[in-house]
Amino acid sequence: MDMENENSTKTDASYERVLLVGVDDGTRKEDFVHSMEELKSLAKACFMEPVGVVTQKMEGINKGLYIGTGKVKEVKEAVSLLEAVLVIFDDTLTPSQLRNLQKELGVPVMDRTSLILDIFETRARTREAKLQVESAKLKYLLPRLVGMHEALTRQGGTSGSMSSRGAGEKKLELDRRRIEHRISELSRELDEVVKERQVQRKKRKEARVPMVALVGYTNAGKSTIMNAMIDSYGMDQEKKVLEKDMLFATLDTTVRRISTGNNRDFLLSDTVGFIHRLPHSLIKAFHSTLEEVLNADLLLQIVDYSDPHYREQMNTTRETLEELGAGKIPMITVFNKADRLEEPIRYPQIVGEDKIYISAKEPESLTLLTDMILEKVYAEYILAEFLIPYEKGNVASYFMEHSHIISQEYEEKGILIKTKCHKADQEKYKVYLVRKN
Repeated sequence: MDMENENSTKTDASYERVLLVGVDDGTRKEDFVHSMEELKSLAKACFMEPVGVVTQKMEGINKGLYIGTGKVKEVKEAVSLLEAVLVIFDDTLTPSQLRNLQKELGVPVMDRTSLILDIFETRARTREAKLQVESAKLKYLLPRLVGMHEALTRQGGTSGSMSSRGAGEKKLELDRRRIEHRISELSRELDEVVKERQVQRKKRKEARVPMVALVGYTNAGKSTIMNAMIDSYGMDQEKKVLEKDMLFATLDTTVRRISTGNNRDFLLSDTVGFIHRLPHSLIKAFHSTLEEVLNADLLLQIVDYSDPHYREQMNTTRETLEELGAGKIPMITVFNKADRLEEPIRYPQIVGEDKIYISAKEPESLTLLTDMILEKVYAEYILAEFLIPYEKGNVASYFMEHSHIISQEYEEKGILIKTKCHKADQEKYKVYLVRKN
């Protein structure tokens, strides 16, 4: 039988023993074996202990049970043999499949979507992220209320007005009306948060500081690069984000101002990582957060170059960006972890106009990457000379604060400033322009 015993010994009581189940129906874009390994990592990220894996190869999914009836018996035997308390399927189950499987197996059942939702719920730190996760989780639970009492027992309580007791304790009273009411409340609260975020974005746009967004597959090294930038440019260590070798280690979007000197700053945002079959409900719930990507002047797609499946992960990132409407934003592909390759390559090195190979742990890589970023985001900055009368000190101050000053000389009629400035500023102050390139 297609069952892999992950661990035959009893593990720590704080970790749930779970059995993983997957079906290879030949329709997946990603490698099936890798997908099952990823499911195992997701379970561990949710503090579970995978003790076995059951797989089945079939042409079509069973509409009632997802897997074949014979395989259901095999899974039930594995649950008993391995003392598993939960079965996790590597796909999204329909409400009827979930209900039927729980009835047949006699233990709670989860699917890939609910597992990812649980991880997001655990990782959320900011008010906005907590609201977004709760909204997505309730929308997922709404059509699955019937027959989910056992599964609800192991899923933690939600935040807000329903957090006084765990969802399992409220399984008999958590009806459709209350969930719909809570979803409406969350929607109103999120609308207020969205307004606040829009105000922040407007201020950034007015300040004309370029926005650079880190995007890519989860655990590719986005947070490592963010922290390396913070270290490289002498920023407060409290500005660092959580950095851990774990799927979805960071969830909340973080924006930091990177000051490289001579008024050539840029804002760097670290967004939630992507993954194969990231639940659509999560993409929708996190849309306001992911709008940091839509408002970016430049995307850095961080790729774990040492991962054998990096091409599949790049495709997942591309598809998710297109779904968000960010497919046409200029992008640099950053092949990270080049130091981990079995066959070494030269790094850091830039290939073409939009690819770079680096190791985020090495200063030389960060310097070359920063230079590449600055060249892209300040591409619309042009070389010009302005003669600004002394009585127009406010204009001179503006250029000192918002442009890259190359030289300044004090002449009889005013201050002669040679600078790289945005072309919009050149047009705005063209009355003082004496030369442009």
